[in-house]
Amino acid sequence: MRDIANNIGAVQAVAPAVLTATNTSAAIDLLGYNSAAVIINTGAIVASGNFTPKLQESDVSGSGYTDVAAADLVGEFPAALAAASVYKVGYIGSRRYVRTVLTLNSGTSIAAGAVIVKGNAADKPVA
Repeated sequence: MRDIANNIGAVQAVAPAVLTATNTSAAIDLLGYNSAAVIINTGAIVASGNFTPKLQESDVSGSGYTDVAAADLVGEFPAALAAASVYKVGYIGSRRYVRTVLTLNSGTSIAAGAVIVKGNAADKPVA
C-alpha cells in the first residue's frame, strides 16, 4: 500500500456549519502543487435550502476571481447541493489561487463544509 497522506495537502475552505447565506471561502494558494480537488460534504437542509456550488480562480489572492471554466474541471458540480451528500470535482486550471462559492438561491439553510485537496506536490513529504 502507498501512503497518500504524505503526498497531499488539505485546506479547509468552508468550516462545517449551517450556512444561511452565500459563502465565499478565503483564497487557497496552490503554489507548489500541480493539481487540486474540491470536496464538499453536506448534511441536513432546512426549509428547502437551495445552494449552488462553484469554484473560482485568480492569479492574485485578493482580487480578479472568475468562475472556473468547465474545461478546467474534472467532473462537474450539481445544479443544487443535496442533503447528506459528498461531491468531488477536480481542478486542472493554471491559476495560483482558488476559492469556493456556495450560493444561496432560495430556502433557509444547509449544513455543509468544503475542503481543497492539493496534489502532485513539488516537495514531498507534505507536512
